[in-house]
Amino acid sequence: MQATKGWVFAYPQGAPLLRFRPSVLAACLLLAFAAGSGPARAGAAIPSFFDPHHPLQKPDLSRLRQIRFLTEDDFPPFNFLLPDGQLAGYNVDLARAICAELELPCTIQRRSWDLLIPALNDNGGDAVIASLAINDDTRKQADFTAPYFLTPGRFAMFADTTLTAATPEAIGDRKVSVVAGSRHEAFLKAFYPGVELVTFETPALARNALKSGKVAAHFGDAVSLSFWLNGAEAGGCCAFKDGPFTDPRFFGEGVGVAVKKGNEPLRRALDYALARLDRRGALGELYLKYFPVGPF
Repeated sequence: MQATKGWVFAYPQGAPLLRFRPSVLAACLLLAFAAGSGPARAGAAIPSFFDPHHPLQKPDLSRLRQIRFLTEDDFPPFNFLLPDGQLAGYNVDLARAICAELELPCTIQRRSWDLLIPALNDNGGDAVIASLAINDDTRKQADFTAPYFLTPGRFAMFADTTLTAATPEAIGDRKVSVVAGSRHEAFLKAFYPGVELVTFETPALARNALKSGKVAAHFGDAVSLSFWLNGAEAGGCCAFKDGPFTDPRFFGEGVGVAVKKGNEPLRRALDYALARLDRRGALGELYLKYFPVGPF
């Protein structure tokens, strides 16, 4: 089975990070490892944030002796604790892959979310790999690599829907559930002016409106939607329809590895490693491992 790879462009304009509800943790852990050993999904779209035609030149690594990564432990499937207390997740595996690519020893230590950047700037670590959004506010506190992940918006509909597409013309004036005041609501108002928006206070309520048949579609964060669609709560009711939508004005620039401001040797080394991992297919393998129903 083949997976297809699409180059996702990221542009300036930050957005706050999505946080999963704690109740999603168990499902995330189960899905992450259940998917890890299987073949690539047929037709799976693997996102890429790196220009495949850009020439790669290995930077000078002589000043680097090791990399001390910092992360947190409560953002599955990106970073979390296993029952034995070991750190795991997409970001943790990515940090290890970066170190292997650069042939440098690494440590990975956990900190609470609010202490990650302070610890970095107090020399308590060399790099933060914790799905930290790249935006104007975070750029004031740290320098960033190129983005390595982005959370797009996507539509979910009944698996047996008669709608053939998720275009404004196809959806027409049908009801679409969305979280009130969210970037997803703003996107629909801008590009789907004809739909009837049904707003809810939480993503769970908006998704349940779709499952119960109160709306024709739900539009929301594709990462949490991907786990809902593959979980018991959805019960196989629904599936993604079209997308993903990555307009940076609504969905942000993505997440990157943060380094202390001015640490250009490390930033260049990390950018090189990320681009190499992308070209070798290692980033695609990580994506398929942790996202059994891909957000892209």
